[in-house]
Amino acid sequence: MSGKTLLITGASSGIGAETARQAVASGWRVTLFARSADKLQALADELGSDFCIACTGDVASLEDLSMAVSQTTSRFGALDAVFANAGLGATTPGTEAGDPENWKQMLDVNIMGALLTAKTSLPELQKSKGQFLVTGSRAGRAHMKGSIYGATKWFIHAWATNLAEEMREWGGRCTIISPGMVDTPFFDSPKPQGLTAADVARAVVYALDQPPTVMVGEVHLMPNPGGA
Repeated sequence: MSGKTLLITGASSGIGAETARQAVASGWRVTLFARSADKLQALADELGSDFCIACTGDVASLEDLSMAVSQTTSRFGALDAVFANAGLGATTPGTEAGDPENWKQMLDVNIMGALLTAKTSLPELQKSKGQFLVTGSRAGRAHMKGSIYGATKWFIHAWATNLAEEMREWGGRCTIISPGMVDTPFFDSPKPQGLTAADVARAVVYALDQPPTVMVGEVHLMPNPGGA
């Protein structure tokens, strides 16, 4: 049992919620952060108040994220790891047909959300020589026709490798969790051919459980339907 503390954004469902379950099972204490108060509280009740707190807020808000970090350290005494997992997809694919308002929302959540999560948590992570994890994507490693969402993930992959060098100076670690298609509520329809949220959560916990002398720079995982 690690007894360490993990803050997860986008924690109310999908990858975030399953990561919280697996992290608590591995001995982590978890702060859940998302906009959906009801879903967060239900998950916090499921995991138990000794191991989990829920913080409702907007990942694009510096104030909300600062409050979540403060509540984490007040409740658990330290912050050892952060999983910047909140993400938003495109309502309409492509550039010509795309919705500029949706683009702005994606930039706010996928890019500014990750940046602000890092900005607010790094002072505490520096104290603990902790770890910052962020959800990338196969879409951030491949060229996909007209994908604005994919471009936001290209940013994440580039920025996170730079952040890793920044954190290395004080003994911290940064890890990109880079899945292919995942069958979660992120999509409007089921994707049974995809990875499960549990698959991705195992990758997160794997990276978290490495000794401090090991930095896992990226975990890239893809569906393997033929392996069933």
